[in-house]
Amino acid sequence: MTVAVVLFTSDLRLHDHPPLRAALSSADEVVPLFVRDPAVRAAGFDAPNRRAFLADCLTDLDEGLRGRGGRLVVRSGPVAREVGALVTECGAHEVHMSAGVTRYAHRREERLREELTVRGVQLHVHDAVVTAVAPGSVLPAGSDHFAVFTPYFRRWSQERLRDPLPAPPAVRVPAGVRSEPLPSRSSVADVSPGVPAGGETAARRRLLSWTRKSLAAYEDRHDDLAGDATSRLSPYLHFGALSAAEVVLRARGHAGPGAEAFVRQLCWRDFHHQVMAARPESSVRDYRSRHDSWRSEEEAAEEITAWREGRTGYPVVDAAMRQLRHEGWMHNRARLLTASFLTKTLYVDWRIGARHFLDLLVDGDVVNNQLNWQWVAGTGTDTRPHRVLNPVIQGKRFDPQGAYVRRWVPELRDVPDRFVHEPWRLPSDDLADLDYPEPLIGLPEGLARFKHARGRD
Repeated sequence: MTVAVVLFTSDLRLHDHPPLRAALSSADEVVPLFVRDPAVRAAGFDAPNRRAFLADCLTDLDEGLRGRGGRLVVRSGPVAREVGALVTECGAHEVHMSAGVTRYAHRREERLREELTVRGVQLHVHDAVVTAVAPGSVLPAGSDHFAVFTPYFRRWSQERLRDPLPAPPAVRVPAGVRSEPLPSRSSVADVSPGVPAGGETAARRRLLSWTRKSLAAYEDRHDDLAGDATSRLSPYLHFGALSAAEVVLRARGHAGPGAEAFVRQLCWRDFHHQVMAARPESSVRDYRSRHDSWRSEEEAAEEITAWREGRTGYPVVDAAMRQLRHEGWMHNRARLLTASFLTKTLYVDWRIGARHFLDLLVDGDVVNNQLNWQWVAGTGTDTRPHRVLNPVIQGKRFDPQGAYVRRWVPELRDVPDRFVHEPWRLPSDDLADLDYPEPLIGLPEGLARFKHARGRD
């Protein structure tokens, strides 16, 4: 009786799971394993919102496996040690897992390969499980990655994606394999009240509903802050409850500009993964240094606190930051303008903002979070480092009636539309009664500071 282990990481699903299908094809019995690695908590990435969502994902995965005659095995400890111990316990001859691109993923794979080599066990690492197209499979001439999105998108669009694999009909797990109890959402403290349910079942339900009802209008409505017309699939993609390849193919099955615009956004995710795969240090260092003298946490403590708490005096910024704290999620347009406000108007180090996002986002993905922050800060792949998003103009353009602002900033609920993005312009009597902070900084002053720091006076 042959045994294989499947190490689940950021791929918590049964549909379109190449490592699981490969293990089932090569062995009589399979151990589906998830390891709770203390290194994740030590690095500060075990945030409550993601821990709660992860608990849902693991519960759903276990239920799916049990419906097929199997179960999920959970262990806690360093990944290499726990996998090594398990293969010895059950006599496994090989281990299957999905490839990752972060520094953590690289170290995990290296240590696991060393551990298994000593034990005479093969490690099979599968590409294009977390992404639609494998990082490194699409390359420009003379370079190890694309640094510009548009040419990458053209090449990426020409790649043939695999046909999504169905969920396996049966999974046979060896008897007697020890497992720790599954974590539960109820055991996690300090979870934002609006965090959605995790797991493949919820993910597939949302994917089907959204593509049927809202995908066609995506191009026209995806920047509408109040309309909430984006897919909200990012947490499920982050945890791998959905296959990126399957989502791309499903979207391509719907003709029209909405589907095309959505697929382009999915490509950004793959683009960032191939950048990080080639430059893993960009999770903590500038991809393209502009030699900025960013303000530190100590230098801008009060302003950073106001930004985090949604008290900057700029309504659309404050609305977005409060949405983040309540839902563990934020509209993409709002992510761009809040990041621009911190880095370009307050001129605060992008890493401080990226860290705060990772503390709260359910979809807090090191790859996309860090590289999107660098795109806004002007230190990433963007060729326009001096772009500044004015929060007043952005608010008027993408929330013209102020519905998004009023939803999250109730202090401004009764402010007329023409003043909702500039409450400081209210008549004196109304302004005196308004329980809302003054603007943290004047926009011209912030822009002047930014230009001075860049040597562009």
